Amino acid sequence: MALSASLVLRQSQSLVMTPQLMQSIQLLQMTHLELNTFIAQEVEKNPLLEFASNDGETGSEAPDAGDLYGEGPAGAEAQEPASDSGDWFDNGSAKPEQLTERLGADFENVFQDDGAERRPDAPELMSQWKSMPGGEAGESFDLDDFVAGEVTLKEHLTRQAPFVLTGPVEHLVGQHLIDQLDENGYLQGDLDETAERLGTDRTLVEATLSLLQTLDPPGVFARSLSECLAIQLAQKDRLDPAMQALLSHLELLAKRDFASLRKICGVDDEDLLDMMGEIRALNPRPGSGFQTGVSEAILPDIVVREGSDGGWLVELNPDTLPRVLVNQTYFQAVSKAAPRGSEDQAFLSECLQTANWLTRSLDQRARTILKVATEIVRQQDAFLRHGVDHLRPLNLKTVADAIKMHESTVSRVTSNKYMLTPRGLFELKYFFTVSISSAEGGDSHSAEAVRHRIRMLIERESPDAVLSDDDIVLSLKNGGVELARRTVAKYREAMNIPSSVQRRREKRALARLAAC
Repeated sequence: MALSASLVLRQSQSLVMTPQLMQSIQLLQMTHLELNTFIAQEVEKNPLLEFASNDGETGSEAPDAGDLYGEGPAGAEAQEPASDSGDWFDNGSAKPEQLTERLGADFENVFQDDGAERRPDAPELMSQWKSMPGGEAGESFDLDDFVAGEVTLKEHLTRQAPFVLTGPVEHLVGQHLIDQLDENGYLQGDLDETAERLGTDRTLVEATLSLLQTLDPPGVFARSLSECLAIQLAQKDRLDPAMQALLSHLELLAKRDFASLRKICGVDDEDLLDMMGEIRALNPRPGSGFQTGVSEAILPDIVVREGSDGGWLVELNPDTLPRVLVNQTYFQAVSKAAPRGSEDQAFLSECLQTANWLTRSLDQRARTILKVATEIVRQQDAFLRHGVDHLRPLNLKTVADAIKMHESTVSRVTSNKYMLTPRGLFELKYFFTVSISSAEGGDSHSAEAVRHRIRMLIERESPDAVLSDDDIVLSLKNGGVELARRTVAKYREAMNIPSSVQRRREKRALARLAAC
């Protein structure tokens, strides 16, 4: 067969990921903080974008004082009352000075004996207030500017160090040890490396560390949990040999192996319970009470509240919605001055296209979030009314099919988005749980609802009737939930709930402690 070249026209469809499409997808999964940062960068680059003002209408002048007192428009002469009748209000036509005179409200000479010239409005204090930074007189001030800053752990220890460290070498070593503390107050550095770095011996570093361990808060500069507890007990004069033995075997205490602890410590049940009570009163993280960073509250993206008709109202939180506008007036004014076909005209056209795309993308993002949230509320209506026991199993495909979108779009929308409901604040991912079959062949159960049932069963158990995993399986089956024993154990361990043997030991110990 002879080879020949030919032209063939074919029509096909393909999805092309343009840069703008990729950026629109990224906008969906951004949190409101990330979105505000992105928009601020775009506003800085694009002269046609600007943030919308929340003040409403601007440019309206304040009403004139004459209008407030019924004197007509500004600049008009005030009309004198036609007759001086005895009525004190005179049909609202009297001036403020006349009303003051008639009512006897002139307090100019009330204080006759002060001997000093009257100084209205405390000018000294007013001048101090007006001279504060933040703007001209009459502007509002942010009260956060007058709040004292919180002290960090390292600053707190640096202020105390001069009282226990005397020599300059000890000061240098102590500052290095303070810099090696973590947020919980534990020492993370190695003493040998510190001594080698500073050119001194380990003995001096250990002596400095011993002095620093006496500072406030108690337990700081510890290198392990047992040492942290030992420092606090030593300051209370309660570090006896029995307590030292208990601190050396904290792993047995975590396993609730009280029989082995009694033998190791050489104490009876009552003394062991007292020692456990003292350990519970200690602080395993002495540095947690100090500021480590800026804490930010979670702002919900969607607010759900009950409507007057018994349904649910799903709204976007206006505090998390970006307000950005395209300044068409500025574009028209500048484009007229720019020559046609010039680089300035091309730059303005590109800025206008980018600005219009951004506003459309933000609008589409808001609509998509609202659409997904509305469907989630419709699916989880029983949860909002009755609690977590009625949480339905839900997956991304169910929501995507209901709103005619792709699963990946729903997944991006539900990432790092929060919904405020009458039941509390939840991440949108919380409402998507695995389905667990029913023992009676009815509707399936949500995995989160089943975990809640397991938690409630364990919380209600008594010390004399601790439920094993098999007992929990049987109880769930009687409630219509078909679950394997290994699944119960997996859920229990995920909730940090110990086994039945450990729970029995702990509950009995607590019961004896309460009886004492």
